[in-house]
Amino acid sequence: MSKIPLTLNGAEKLRAELQYLKTVERPRAIAAIAEARSHGDLSENAEYDAAKERQGFIEGRIKEVESKLANAQIIDPKLLDADGRCVFGATLDLEDQDSGARVSYQIVGEDEADIKAGKISVNSPIARALIGKFVGDIAQVQAPAGLREYEVLDVRYE
Repeated sequence: MSKIPLTLNGAEKLRAELQYLKTVERPRAIAAIAEARSHGDLSENAEYDAAKERQGFIEGRIKEVESKLANAQIIDPKLLDADGRCVFGATLDLEDQDSGARVSYQIVGEDEADIKAGKISVNSPIARALIGKFVGDIAQVQAPAGLREYEVLDVRYE
């Protein structure tokens, strides 16, 4: 499996989720199964079926998070020396050339992406267009509404 890029914050959030799943959700699911078993006949026990399904989901998510962390390439943006270039982990201030609107985005791993929090996936069209650009460069992005152009105003490694 190839390496999965993650920022330091993204890796910490995955570790916290894994800890929560193992210490809170897994025991809760086990207790729910035990409670449902105590009600008798398992063949017609909807509570038991639901509890088993929930346990399966939790175990699947634990395996998924463990795999992502095992294959993670953790990148700390503060340690980057990219000479002002747009790279993974960088926070970018951009200006839409058509509307003049200004936005800030951090380029992060797929699991960390949250557009409302200003975090875009490294695999998104806008991030792919921005990678390698410097302050003052114009990035052309093929968006669903057509071609958009963004000027890079600032690049920070926070």
